[in-house]
Amino acid sequence: MTIGGQGPYGPPWPPPGNPYGPAGPYPPHGPRPPSAPFPPYGHAPDHPHPYAPYGPYPPPPRPSLWRRFREDEWPTLRELLGIVRRIPGCIWGLVLCCGWPFVVLLLTYPLARSARRASLLVFPVDRARRLLDPDLVLLQKIRAGLALAASFAILAVWGTSEDWEEAQDQFTLRLMTTPWLLLLTAPLVLAVLFRFAPPAARPGMWSRLRPARRAVLCYFGAFTAVPALLLGMFALHRKFPDSVPVAVLVVALLAPVLWLVFFVVLSSPTAVRTAFNTTQVHAALPALLTGVLVWEFAALNLAIAELPPGPPLVRMSALLGGPASVTALVWWEIRRLRTRFGVSLRG
Repeated sequence: MTIGGQGPYGPPWPPPGNPYGPAGPYPPHGPRPPSAPFPPYGHAPDHPHPYAPYGPYPPPPRPSLWRRFREDEWPTLRELLGIVRRIPGCIWGLVLCCGWPFVVLLLTYPLARSARRASLLVFPVDRARRLLDPDLVLLQKIRAGLALAASFAILAVWGTSEDWEEAQDQFTLRLMTTPWLLLLTAPLVLAVLFRFAPPAARPGMWSRLRPARRAVLCYFGAFTAVPALLLGMFALHRKFPDSVPVAVLVVALLAPVLWLVFFVVLSSPTAVRTAFNTTQVHAALPALLTGVLVWEFAALNLAIAELPPGPPLVRMSALLGGPASVTALVWWEIRRLRTRFGVSLRG
């Protein structure tokens, strides 16, 4: 039964035409007509956005410069100069007169940014750990903070000026020798892991060593190229002191030398953490390398430098406390890998 010939429940829907007003097309710019707040079946094709009178919504705020540096998204020099332009002229005068290192850093920033991008290609940051354990990371940070506080406390109570200088020398020596000790230690630890691994797992481990070989060649190639280029520059300058082409060549070689220095400095933290990309071979490799390296550094400090200052008990605790605590963390990490992730030294 129909009512007025329009269907059993009233007039047909949708009725002819638009009950909400004109359906468009709307002008590309300008406010939406008040008689038609929204088209019933989507926005008109000529309209840029269905909520154009109230939007489009602004883009999300751009991260700060400090956050971009931390996330390895270094801004370009043009972006940095755009921020520097906002500095008043009087401050710029002080910077130019007293802050010449800042000006030099600004001029060498493009080389540093290019070297950082190259270091990320060779040593990706995401390869630092295959399996992340937040509790373990927190405990490692606490241990490092306590060790640093204990070292400062021992030097502050019993140390002299010579002890402070010796501590600085040991820190510099550790920075210089860490890549070389790591290069000598990693093959030994890898040989032990390959010995424990089952025969079926060894081909996959060998295939994951390819990035490590490339990383070692790139890092130590840059590490040895810097002194070689510097010695060549000095030799050319001494042999031809008044030659203009030689002087131009020496100045031109400064750019690649600086680029190589930036590459070595910026890639060293990730190279040490990833053991030159060998952490992809086995998840327990970083822990084993850390446990071996810490005892190698203790033996090196004992052979080169003297014991820390203080009473005999404090000196022995300072010498053996660090390696022992690191070894305990290494044992706990390997146990957590076995119990939580099913990773053992044999597979």
